[in-house]
Amino acid sequence: MKSWTNMDACSTVEDRRFSAASSAKNNRGFSPSGRTVCATTIIITLLALASITSQAQKPTGASLTADLPAGSIQAKATTACLECHEARIILQQRLSKAAWTKEVDKMTKWGALVDPADRDALIDYLSSNFSPDKPPYEPQRTSGGTSSRK
Repeated sequence: MKSWTNMDACSTVEDRRFSAASSAKNNRGFSPSGRTVCATTIIITLLALASITSQAQKPTGASLTADLPAGSIQAKATTACLECHEARIILQQRLSKAAWTKEVDKMTKWGALVDPADRDALIDYLSSNFSPDKPPYEPQRTSGGTSSRK
């Protein structure tokens, strides 16, 4: 009696399907054509799921910019930060000026589009609007029901 691994389980189904048509089997008794079909089916399924998941997670353009506070550098902050992040990633931060400086420098190294002439103004904007002394971020509720939090 043979023992089967998880990958072999797929092959056994395909092996039964293709065994009558295939006389050339490998030394483990599996049909090479069946294994290829099974692996191809798995890959196609995984790619389809990844595509659906990524489409479902993409936020709408309007929700990205609506939440950043007004200011002289708001448009540049939108360009620099919201190219990769949703606004709520910034809104929930409560960092000191030194921490915002490190964040802006790190993000610039990772490819954020921050003009060197705007760097200090962006840090001032972020540290004044999202500092540790600001109240915690409270996201808007999207459901119609009332909250039972106390």
